[in-house]
Amino acid sequence: MAMHNEMLMSEKSKLVNLQETIYTSKNPTRRWLHCTRRDWIADALNRVEVPSTQRALEVGPGSGIYLPVLANRFETVVASDIESAYLDNARHLLPAHPNLSLQTDDITSSALPAASFDLILCTEVVEHIVDSAAAISEMHRLLKPGGTLILSTPQRYSPLELTAKIAFLPGVIQLVRLIYREQIDETGHINLMTEKQATAQIASAGFKVHERHKSGVYLPLIAEFAGELGLKLEKWMEKSMRKGMFSGLLWTQYYVAKA
Repeated sequence: MAMHNEMLMSEKSKLVNLQETIYTSKNPTRRWLHCTRRDWIADALNRVEVPSTQRALEVGPGSGIYLPVLANRFETVVASDIESAYLDNARHLLPAHPNLSLQTDDITSSALPAASFDLILCTEVVEHIVDSAAAISEMHRLLKPGGTLILSTPQRYSPLELTAKIAFLPGVIQLVRLIYREQIDETGHINLMTEKQATAQIASAGFKVHERHKSGVYLPLIAEFAGELGLKLEKWMEKSMRKGMFSGLLWTQYYVAKA
């Protein structure tokens, strides 16, 4: 048991460090990919219409970067995760946000009451869950009628995800870390979906998609060695690809859906 707790604490520490690294990365592409996603989600949280601003839930809050945004808009905010060790990352937010609570919960079979939230945020979580369909269905059950789900997840065939399969091979990961010179850890993505798969699961759960978006171009080697010039190329490509036949190559897909 002690060893298990130590392992969880180690994983928690790695998560915190990684979350801090990705938003302040020295690599322009890595920093842009994560900050773009963060900014889109934060903007969506502030502008989407919800039945009321009484209760919100974030599933898998990670470092807790969105919890202050939620706490400033909603009367009550719950952050849930299957591992209580990960929720400890957000405890430092509690004194400043007394309307925030932390709860250990499995979103594929949640113990939270039905129809109890006006908004649910689930960003970069379902790719870590084998049965993502069950998780999305549970989120529909937890929302009040007309409630809002904001969900994001990587796209299955984005170059970043495809390259990651090679980058984390033994021997290769050491080279990647040497190139980036900052924390690089395995993604833990076990359930990557295409847009068709993601929208099918969202619709099957009973949601209606009101808004969708995609972002993030990653060009291997260009991202690592071309710096700001490479980033300019990636930004240009993102705009060109977003609404075209190659949009499935962008890294992240986003959905705003109504229950």
